Amino acid sequence: MSKVPSVNLADFLSSDESRKQKFINEIGNAYETIGFVALKGHFLDDELVDNLYKEIKNFFDLPTEVKEKYEIPGIGGQRGYVSFGKESAKGKKEGDLKEFWHFGQYVDADSKYAKEYPDNVEVKELPEFNKTGKLTYQMLEKTAKYVLRSLALHLGLEETYFDNYIKNGNSILRPIHYPPIQTEPKGAERAAAHGDINLITLLMGAQGKGLQVQDHDGVWHDAIAQPDELMINVGDMLSRHSNNRLKSTIHRVTNPPKESWGTSRYSIPFFMHPVSDMKLDVLENCIDDNNPKQFEDITAGEFLDERLRELGLKK
Repeated sequence: MSKVPSVNLADFLSSDESRKQKFINEIGNAYETIGFVALKGHFLDDELVDNLYKEIKNFFDLPTEVKEKYEIPGIGGQRGYVSFGKESAKGKKEGDLKEFWHFGQYVDADSKYAKEYPDNVEVKELPEFNKTGKLTYQMLEKTAKYVLRSLALHLGLEETYFDNYIKNGNSILRPIHYPPIQTEPKGAERAAAHGDINLITLLMGAQGKGLQVQDHDGVWHDAIAQPDELMINVGDMLSRHSNNRLKSTIHRVTNPPKESWGTSRYSIPFFMHPVSDMKLDVLENCIDDNNPKQFEDITAGEFLDERLRELGLKK
């Protein structure tokens, strides 16, 4: 695994069945072996991406006391601002060297999930911040829907199997700022080695060195996307649901070399979550004599709650 494979969503969306099947084969093979792909042909345009980076830089440049107004107690960091060093990887006591923001799902008022999700937090100082975040959220959610459709077909399921589970799902868009490093970090990294919780993660901002993926032999490899690509990986929920047929790969964001400590890094993952009552029980067609059922039955909501406590975001 010297290189994360690149695929193009235009192949899956094509009316040419052979192109569509090529995409399904490529992404399925990548997720069974590596757990990561770089994806072209998504629904983000350059103008939206530029606007989003401008808005999130404006936010993280605000004075600390202004940002902390938007840190909402009692919701496990699921909306608004989470201050520097608050989150740590599972099993790690040092906090990651990052601060971040959470945009969550935009549900209709009459949805049964409206009461379940905290409201999105409006940043008064930046009139375009929330509008740009919402549009990005919707375009990444649309991209994720088609990636999951391809994976449903790969797993032998009906193409729209995931559609109802991700409609109004508890997905999160997380702009992250890794500030300049001022002093020698004592065991802390920008993001310590971890697996993601969710179904799939779509990552903007993996153009420079920093993101690394661990292969099955424990060797770390740089994962660098082209400017027009999203890095997309399998999360623990999908790995569990597929009985580990699709691999949730351990990854990290390393600290830069000392000469680059004075620079900020920004990345923007979209964590695609289903609705909380989706059963993550192992799919029957992913169980056989060679691969017996590996995981207990659990709902997505129960699994998320368990993991947020492990990360220190929920008490």
